[in-house]
Amino acid sequence: MIRVLLADDHAIVRAGLKEILSATGDITVVAEATNGTEVLSAVRGGEYDVAVLDMSMPGRSGIELIKLVKAERPKLRILVLSMHSEEQYAVRAVKAGASGYLTKESAADALVAAIRRIAAGGAYVTPETAERLVLDSAPENAAPHTLLSDREYQVFRMICSGTSISQIAAALALSVKTVSTHKTRILQKMGAANQTDLVRYAIRHHLIDEADC
Repeated sequence: MIRVLLADDHAIVRAGLKEILSATGDITVVAEATNGTEVLSAVRGGEYDVAVLDMSMPGRSGIELIKLVKAERPKLRILVLSMHSEEQYAVRAVKAGASGYLTKESAADALVAAIRRIAAGGAYVTPETAERLVLDSAPENAAPHTLLSDREYQVFRMICSGTSISQIAAALALSVKTVSTHKTRILQKMGAANQTDLVRYAIRHHLIDEADC
C-alpha cells in the first residue's frame, strides 16, 4: 500500500483527491495538512511513501517547503500539485527535491499514475520540463530567469504581478531595503532596464498568470 500525505489548504480539493485515490486499492491517504506548519509536523510524526504538496498554501509553502521537507526526510518522495503552469515552477520544484510536478488541471487524469511512478522510485515530469532541466544545467543555455535564486524569483514574480516593494517586504517578512536590493539584482541578472521590461519578459515566457497581470 502506498501511504500518502496530502497537503492542500482547500478542503474541497483534498476531498476530491482522496476520492480518486481511495478507488485505486493500492493508495491510501494516511494524513492531511492545510499549511506548511502542518506538513512539517506530519512529516516529523509519521511515515509516508509520497507527499503530495500544493505549491501555494498559507505560511511556508512552495520551493521553501519542498526544501524543508527534504531536510527532515531526505528519502520522502514529493509530488507537487500546483495551480501554476509548469513554466512557472516545475524546474525549480524538481531542483529543490520534488520527484514530480502536476498542474491541478491535469491532476484527475494523471494523479494516480504520478503517485505510483514516484513511489516506485521514478520521476513524473513532462518532456518539456525534462528538456528544460537539461538545458539549465549548462549556464550558456539557461534562460535569464533561471539564473535567479529562489528568493529572487519569488520577488520577480511578485513585482511582475504589480505588487509594490513595501507590500513584498511585508508579505515575505523582509525589510524594504532588502527587497529593493533583490530588485536591483534581478534587473541586472535579467538584463532589464526597468520593471516594464520584467513584466514583458514574464508574460512572454508564461511566468505569471493572466489573472496576475
